[in-house]
Amino acid sequence: MSATRLVALVLATVATGLIAGLFYGYANSVMPALNQADDRTMIDVMQKINVVIINPVFMIGFMGTVGFTILAAALHLGKEHRATLIWIGIALVLNIIAFAVTSGLNVPLNDQLAAAGDPATIADLAKVRADFESTWVRWNIVRGVLHALAFLVLCGALFVSGIQQGKAQASGSAAARQVAAGAQFAPQAAPQYGVPQGGPQYGAPQAGTPQAGQQFPHNPPR
Repeated sequence: MSATRLVALVLATVATGLIAGLFYGYANSVMPALNQADDRTMIDVMQKINVVIINPVFMIGFMGTVGFTILAAALHLGKEHRATLIWIGIALVLNIIAFAVTSGLNVPLNDQLAAAGDPATIADLAKVRADFESTWVRWNIVRGVLHALAFLVLCGALFVSGIQQGKAQASGSAAARQVAAGAQFAPQAAPQYGVPQGGPQYGAPQAGTPQAGQQFPHNPPR
């Protein structure tokens, strides 16, 4: 079970880190570059990005920020994992808020941009861009920061989990050593009275001792 808990926590951390990095990339390079492009280019590129990004690789990571974190939290229920669970719970709240920002704010803006149609046929490109760009960029920064904080908190959860695991192993080793030491120094069973211990019994004739009526040998006459 400890391996399952660790795998779930690592998956939650990796998924959160990947999505935080993706949104960081938008904020740090993609959107600043598109900001310098003309209206038609900006709209056309964002429409294409919003289509190609809906793929299994992205969706596993994006859904995993919440799904894997919930799984990790469920596997860490119990007072022996309480310290780790607190960290996971904080990360889960941050990931849920970031997920809500994407679903409730950025995605509707993407849909609005797609509904504008082919950039070649849009009458007022500047208005479509103005209604989309600044608001989308602002909320992208918010969700990116939230996921980045969740990633840091999950790293803390991994650290705390490792400490707890080390303490548990050390405690188990100490208990095993105590048991072994107790067995080594346990008193031996005392011999029972009346049971011969390998020595001669009292009253038993010894070798070389004459018995009653037995004559001592004497030297023959020379």
